[in-house]
Amino acid sequence: MAQQRKRNPNGAGTITKRKDGRYQCAVYVLQPDGTRARKFAYGKTWAECDTKRRELLTKVDQGVPVPTRSAKLSDWLPYWLDNIVKPRRKLSTYDKYEAHVRLYLVPMLGSKRLESLSVADVRRFLTQLESKTTAATAKESHRVLRTALSAACREELIARNVAGLVEPPRASSRELSPWTLDETLDFLAASRKDPLYAAFVLAIAMGLRRGELVGLRWTDVDLEKRVLYVRQQTQRRRGVLYDDDTKNRRNRALPLPAMCIAPLRWHRMRQAAAKQRAGESWDDGGYVFATRNGRPIEPRNMYRSFTRVAESAGLRVIRLHDARHGCATLLTAAGVAPRVVMEILGHSQISITMDVYTHVVQDTQREAISHMDRLLKRRPVVKDRPR
Repeated sequence: MAQQRKRNPNGAGTITKRKDGRYQCAVYVLQPDGTRARKFAYGKTWAECDTKRRELLTKVDQGVPVPTRSAKLSDWLPYWLDNIVKPRRKLSTYDKYEAHVRLYLVPMLGSKRLESLSVADVRRFLTQLESKTTAATAKESHRVLRTALSAACREELIARNVAGLVEPPRASSRELSPWTLDETLDFLAASRKDPLYAAFVLAIAMGLRRGELVGLRWTDVDLEKRVLYVRQQTQRRRGVLYDDDTKNRRNRALPLPAMCIAPLRWHRMRQAAAKQRAGESWDDGGYVFATRNGRPIEPRNMYRSFTRVAESAGLRVIRLHDARHGCATLLTAAGVAPRVVMEILGHSQISITMDVYTHVVQDTQREAISHMDRLLKRRPVVKDRPR
């Protein structure tokens, strides 16, 4: 008696022969929306069809969605946000991506299917979005779409990323106008008695970001060795203050300028007195810049104090972030190499330093070009001496 062929276990799929002579396999696979559906694949031989069945089962085991038909962008983008972006990227990045998906990509491209999305569709979307908003917004939406489609390519849902074939809109760079040296000195003089004077000195002299200032702890400051460690930042998202990695996850150790030592010592003395007055109500998180109860200050409140001091001194009101531009201005004027400026400011690439701070070197360029007048100045005509 011939041995009866064993049936595949549940979930392993089935292979049957069609009337046209081909073989067909069927496997229940995961969909982008989290449901399960039956996926069919075909082959000329049983072995070829079995190979495709095993490939589908491998994706099932790995939790990779395999749509029975090309998924719509309205299905893929939320899945991408929740399962790929959220576990791996910062909360601030997730919120930015989610806003572009919710406000622009799903309403304007959501009905398109991944495989049918064309270069013309993406170009038309960017043109319409730029006309409704700004070139900068359209450029950022293009970046989000390109990143989402790259993830779809890695999961073999599509063969190519059409967004990468479309040139993004050109957004005009924001005109940077940091304080001059005299304005900076006037601000420092006016802020000397402010409780956040030490924070303003660090922002101007070292180019720290607002979140890095708020998240700074005393364990990150070594006043004896004159070293400051930038290890985290504090942000407010969704109504909650939380500690996060530094931007680009680049920790850095920076030598403290001498002008920062005295303000930090003075600030530490004031904080010790405030801690003694607060008693048990003091929440000792170790923050350098804290409230009366020891909790981290609100990032927005630091900016408000910054603008208040500037207004009281009769200065132009600039962003606190523009203090980084001022720091770059002073470093460049002092002849510091761009690579060193990049490390101090914590940029991920030297191109960012050069692109953002091109305007900083204008005075240096003007001085260099002025030498050409001296070098190429017409040589005075010497009259022939009588013989």
